[in-house]
Amino acid sequence: MSFSDLGLSPELLRSIEDAGYTTPTPIQEQAIPQVLMGRDVLGVAQTGTGKTAGFTLPMIEIMGKGRAKARMPRSLILEPTRELAAQVSESFEKYGKHHKLNMALLIGGVSFAEQEKKIDRGVDVLIATPGRLLDHFSRGKILLQDVKILVIDEADRMLDMGFIPDIERIVAVLPKIRQTLFFSATMAPEIRRLADKFLMNPKEISVAKQSSTADTVAQNLVIVDQKMKREALRALIRSENVKNAFIFCNRKRDIGTLQKSLTQHGFSAVALHGDMSQPARTETLAKFKNNEVSLLVCSDVAARGLDVQAVSHVFNFDVPSSAEDYVHRIGRTGRAGMTGRAYTIATPEDAKYVSAIESLIGKPIPRIGVEGVDTEDLDTSDSGKRRRGGRKGAKPAEQPRDEAAAPAEDAKPGRRERKPRPERNAEQVVEQTVEQPVEQSAEHYAEAEAPARTDKPSRNRRGGRGSDRAPRENQMPAAQAESQTSRPQRSPISGNRSWSDAENDRSRRSESDDDGPNNVIGFGDDIPAFLQRPVKLKQSA
Repeated sequence: MSFSDLGLSPELLRSIEDAGYTTPTPIQEQAIPQVLMGRDVLGVAQTGTGKTAGFTLPMIEIMGKGRAKARMPRSLILEPTRELAAQVSESFEKYGKHHKLNMALLIGGVSFAEQEKKIDRGVDVLIATPGRLLDHFSRGKILLQDVKILVIDEADRMLDMGFIPDIERIVAVLPKIRQTLFFSATMAPEIRRLADKFLMNPKEISVAKQSSTADTVAQNLVIVDQKMKREALRALIRSENVKNAFIFCNRKRDIGTLQKSLTQHGFSAVALHGDMSQPARTETLAKFKNNEVSLLVCSDVAARGLDVQAVSHVFNFDVPSSAEDYVHRIGRTGRAGMTGRAYTIATPEDAKYVSAIESLIGKPIPRIGVEGVDTEDLDTSDSGKRRRGGRKGAKPAEQPRDEAAAPAEDAKPGRRERKPRPERNAEQVVEQTVEQPVEQSAEHYAEAEAPARTDKPSRNRRGGRGSDRAPRENQMPAAQAESQTSRPQRSPISGNRSWSDAENDRSRRSESDDDGPNNVIGFGDDIPAFLQRPVKLKQSA
């Protein structure tokens, strides 16, 4: 069967011919006629089978008739990652070059203003990640009442990344009458539940066994010690005729470390992970696609949907914790009928994950050795299972302790005995907590009853009658006191005035005022003159 038998327009067939395709893949052959008929489609196919063209080609055919309104897209495609969304937009540009369709790409790491300009002009095809689409929707910059076709691509990846609540919010504001296309590489029970919720009488298309690997990929397993993983990777790269390769790591922090190590040993390698900015991710991926670099050290952000032509090898530097991720990782090679090789570097403690992968794909992964590197066997003992298995944070089961061996264990050389803490009598505790404040209060009252000093002004900031309170005795040595009096001191109330200036003012006031300084109503002795009001006393007859 050819593309001309699928009911596509001559303009679209010309674009397909320009792209170099002549025969549709099984998923395209079954999905395109159903989409053109307007039915909901549930497509399940392994990675690399052409699912993207399976919905982009019929969407271009349908969207070619009609015109979009401002801020109201006619179709919506949801992708889990920025790279997948950019790749779908490239497919629309490639296949829709003979059609006048407006397309907008809403992904993170790009300016909102540029995206809003495209939306305001009217969009026929809107490609977005869930988070950025909700940002535009919450700002009132986009309306979704006119969406005729909804595509949820890589639904299982959406589930793994936690986007399902966002997708449910988006679907809730879409029109009830629409066409929904649901594509996934696997069909877990959660994915089935979502499909039943979003689709209406769908046409289910499954072209391959779920979670199966392509026959064009040769798989191998290398088991080494944890400290020898980098050396084993370098030995594999040198022994193989590597044109370009994906190197997958489980943790983002290991990606940069491994990329620097490979660069120091003379390999051409770049890093790609989700914490990088969007311009840096786009530039890195472009270098890899253009064969400017041969090794791409990446996380699982590159395991889904990235279409890089003629990838010769895939290296799993870490065994994936999810068996389905293994299928997607090695699916980056052996695409479009070409052959590829996949190597997984495991440690003896990875027996649990290797066993899960082999159970999923239905066959054992051949073990091989690496020249110059000692290989080991998988750790299938109970201690290894307890160390690697169980839920995160679970404590291992307590081992019964031999009472007879306890004294011998405590008598280890160099072990210091812990001295018992002396017991305290309750009466001593009460006596200590009660008598101490009493002694302090008695000393306080003794100071309070001491005669007031008149040779030094009061330092009470609050003023009033409380300013007559006597200060504590000056405990400074004589030399320090002399140096302290030689320097001008600032008053806490008057600011720039010193204590000596305040003392002179008080002496002048006492000579000029008949009533004396104690008969002034105010806020203390250091208040400004405009706040002072003398009180006249009645003279006795």
